[in-house]
Amino acid sequence: MSEQRVVRPTPISGFPEWTPEVRAVEQRWLDHIRAGFESYGFASVETPSVENLDVLLAKGETSQEVYTLQRLQADARDDSDAKLGLHFDLTVPTARYVAQHFNELTFPFKRYQTQRVWRGERPQEGRYREFTQCDIDVINVDSVPLHFDAELPRIAHEVLAGLDLPAWTLNVNNRKVLQGFYEGLGVKDPVVVIRAVDKLHKIGEDGVRGVLIAEGLDDAQADACLALARVRGSGTDVAGEVGALGVASELLSEGLAELTFVLDELSDLPEGSVVADLSIARGLDYYTGTVYEASFDDDPGYGSICAGGRYDDLAGQFIRRRLPGVGISIGLTRIFAKLVAEGRIQGGRVCPTDVMVVVPSAEQRTEALRTGALLRGRGFNTEVFHSTAKVGKQIQYASKKGIPFVWFPPFGVDGAHEVKDMTNGEQVPADPATWRPVGTAE
Repeated sequence: MSEQRVVRPTPISGFPEWTPEVRAVEQRWLDHIRAGFESYGFASVETPSVENLDVLLAKGETSQEVYTLQRLQADARDDSDAKLGLHFDLTVPTARYVAQHFNELTFPFKRYQTQRVWRGERPQEGRYREFTQCDIDVINVDSVPLHFDAELPRIAHEVLAGLDLPAWTLNVNNRKVLQGFYEGLGVKDPVVVIRAVDKLHKIGEDGVRGVLIAEGLDDAQADACLALARVRGSGTDVAGEVGALGVASELLSEGLAELTFVLDELSDLPEGSVVADLSIARGLDYYTGTVYEASFDDDPGYGSICAGGRYDDLAGQFIRRRLPGVGISIGLTRIFAKLVAEGRIQGGRVCPTDVMVVVPSAEQRTEALRTGALLRGRGFNTEVFHSTAKVGKQIQYASKKGIPFVWFPPFGVDGAHEVKDMTNGEQVPADPATWRPVGTAE
């Protein structure tokens, strides 16, 4: 008889996974985020993990990030290149979803979506091939009121503030400010400059300058672009600083007015938590107005932990209606993984069990199962031990799993039920039909 080949279990780079106690904390985070979104009236949707490539690439050059699925294509008996891919964000699939279900939805459509996404990135700290995003978006017919551009970062701020994170700042900008300024400078292709400036935090001012000169800007234009990127502050201060740069255009004025409005609407939040940062561009091409990007104050190079913005016609790629939207996304995995690595996450219980029922013998398993069903019916997460091992081993099992209570059904004909509090070792008689842990409300 041949020996069975042993496959060594090894993690796949860029695909994080957690132990049960850490996963329990992540689930509490997800519950907190969901409650925050729903408190503002956002409804949950879920879209397939797979989209047609023409949907994923409908707006912007993101082909390098998309994982294609050749097997599904092969199953369709199509010998051409794969035309299906895993979604790299949740905004593009949502635009497709809204267009497809247009006649079934009520507008403005306010949705939240928490799902895994996949990107073809080189795995490194803060960057994963598979991760969870938590998105909220508002999409409407013809126009989205500007106050939503302020409401979404407010929601994100409230949600993140409830997670006890290291200090972070949400930076706000407006793509109209950037595009209008570059047009006022006489730049022929403002999008090229936007993409270059978006790399400022990665390659520095000298690197960006080199890109701009290579793209045909002269020294004065490059200097002005970098001067704009240095502007940071509150709404009225920002408008004044930009005006002092001596560049004017109608689109620039429109963008500054929108940016000032958003900052004024958020002025009641803690000082410094939301600021204008005119170096923020957001690389994806579909953003057209307000853009957001948050990062940790003590580690800005780690990457954005929350980002998004306004898009005027993304859903319009799929339907002959103008469906602008604005959205913001919390990078759950990026935040959570950092805190786990730094030891900031205190693991929860290994399992959700409240009570474990001991099985004294095979003859008493029926009574143990009945007791478990009764406790479970009263709302306690209850498991019945899986064998008739010695009672000491059963208690040891409960201790290892962090189960707070161990239940003992009657050991004899005249015996009584008893429950053991694993935190203090106290064991007392109890009735499964009425028992509640000490200190809990009826």
